[in-house]
Amino acid sequence: MGLKTRPNSLPAGDYLRAITDQRKRDDGFALLDIFRRVTCFEPVMWGDSIVGFGQYSYSNTKGHYNWLMTGYSVRSKSLTLYVMQGFDSFQSDLAGLGAVKHSKSCLYLNKLADVDLGKLELFLSKVTEDMKRRYPCSDVEQP
Repeated sequence: MGLKTRPNSLPAGDYLRAITDQRKRDDGFALLDIFRRVTCFEPVMWGDSIVGFGQYSYSNTKGHYNWLMTGYSVRSKSLTLYVMQGFDSFQSDLAGLGAVKHSKSCLYLNKLADVDLGKLELFLSKVTEDMKRRYPCSDVEQP
């Protein structure tokens, strides 16, 4: 059985324009610009609510999969940024971001105004470069 969330052809702009809360919509579009600039990939929707950038391949005991390299989602409670490799190597970067929380591979922001955008861009640049180092260039691609 494969992953349920897959890339599709829905435009990320359509997803973001459908967000009814103005601040969340504005934050979503701001993140779109930041992720484009940092990753050098165009956005691809994964499922109906994840804006993904790049793709990599990995294997585990259950099979071989393709997944987004990084991305984000505008959720009802927070902005969720996906850091697929986790945060072990980025603890000092997290300390300077501002009001954030994280789980294994998700960074949660209430709103972009709560973080230092320059430091967020630097953090996302490091995350992107780390993913490119971890996975061969042939495996980091646009879906």
